[in-house]
Amino acid sequence: MNVSRIRLAHLPTAIEPLPNLSAALGGPQIFVKRDDQTGVAFGGNKLRKLEFVLAEAMAHGARTLITVGAAQSNHCRQTAALAARLGLGCILVLSGQPPQQADGNFLLDQLFGAEVVWTTRAEREQTLQSVFERAWAEGRRPHLIPLGASTPIGTLGYAMAFEEFLMQGMPMDTMVVASSSGGTQAGLVLGAKRSGWRGRVLGISIDHSRLELAEKVAELANQAAERMDEALPRVTAQDVWVEDGFLGAGYGVLGAPEIEAIRLFAKHEGLLLDPVYTGRAAAGLISLIRAGTFRRDESVLFWHTGGTPALFASVYAAQLQE
Repeated sequence: MNVSRIRLAHLPTAIEPLPNLSAALGGPQIFVKRDDQTGVAFGGNKLRKLEFVLAEAMAHGARTLITVGAAQSNHCRQTAALAARLGLGCILVLSGQPPQQADGNFLLDQLFGAEVVWTTRAEREQTLQSVFERAWAEGRRPHLIPLGASTPIGTLGYAMAFEEFLMQGMPMDTMVVASSSGGTQAGLVLGAKRSGWRGRVLGISIDHSRLELAEKVAELANQAAERMDEALPRVTAQDVWVEDGFLGAGYGVLGAPEIEAIRLFAKHEGLLLDPVYTGRAAAGLISLIRAGTFRRDESVLFWHTGGTPALFASVYAAQLQE
């Protein structure tokens, strides 16, 4: 694969058994892949993607990174941290209202020296483009990173992560991962396709319908395969397993299932989830276990994609108190 990469994440991340949680739920044997421990700025899945995205950006002379997300965006926090590490400028376009007091991921954005532009979700793309054009006119050599770094080049981060999983030699029947912008699941699907893995990659949708997300994941997987110059059978939406029955009240809205999941993982395993992504994915996994989706003799790998600083945002912390 002739693609540049800047190695910044702490890899490989561990695979750990969760015996207490498995026993409490009475279902399959659950394991966790600790991508919350990728090392930079409290870790998370975006670091794997950004190793490829930033290598390409710097090869084209980028001096300022511009990206977009919600007020408590994990992706924006990791992008800002890597910009600081590499000596680049960073502008974050965040949707929502600036909080009265900086907390959670937004506090970390400030510590990393990122410039923040606030907008509404409806006007986010328009604001992003205008910010880019202004930075270009000012000679700041900006590079635009789409939502979640879920681009074909970013998707390669999780195709390589799948290779890492195989090298760890721990057989699994199913992988479960939070899926929203699609790049993480697409990389895992591509990795499974390349290796001939016979297990299943299940994406718990955070904010999209099953068909919409499955089509996005398939498209990203195929585009990433082209970047790798590999002639693989095309991934279709029918090849992608997505569950969209756990969308709750919408993106970033913490509900009873997410609160239960966060508390169960913490109480039984001392493992912290985040309120937006892994909390919702874990709630979906718990619901599917209770519905008998998995056999008791199966091994299920929950891919922890990080995001724990959002636990300390006041909007979520108040809801998680007993």
